[in-house]
Amino acid sequence: MSEEQVDVSPVRRLQPVARSLPAFLMRAREAVMTRVRPVLRAYDMTEPQWRVLRTLASVEELEVTQLAEMVFLLPSSLSRILKDLTDRGLIQRRTSVADLRKGLVSISDKGMELIEAATPEAAKVNAEIEKLFGRDRMARLERLLQELEQAVGTGRAGD
Repeated sequence: MSEEQVDVSPVRRLQPVARSLPAFLMRAREAVMTRVRPVLRAYDMTEPQWRVLRTLASVEELEVTQLAEMVFLLPSSLSRILKDLTDRGLIQRRTSVADLRKGLVSISDKGMELIEAATPEAAKVNAEIEKLFGRDRMARLERLLQELEQAVGTGRAGD
């Protein structure tokens, strides 16, 4: 290759990782979760446990694979979380009568009490974030992220 025919590989044309869309999204998520984690820790919950309990609090019962999709977890990860939440008495599990291969999950009274206790504090954090960022900008960001998700795919775990 002559000096005039410089090889510019695709890797060299990439933006630095820190300027990539995934990096921007991860940093924004981390900035938000830094404010949320103290609330979760106060109630002895992890982020995935919170997502599971919040989701179950809004429905009567869910099939385990449906729940995995809704909370963006791989079934193997969800299985460990469900075991812990069951051991703590926060959820109830049973087998579907219609299909014995399917597991069903619901939140227990104890789990609902935990969600009801933690929700005001979580809502306060959300309000603080909205105040810092601005209500209009937050609404626009949510809309843009939904449009991005629709444009590029489902966003489900394992896709």
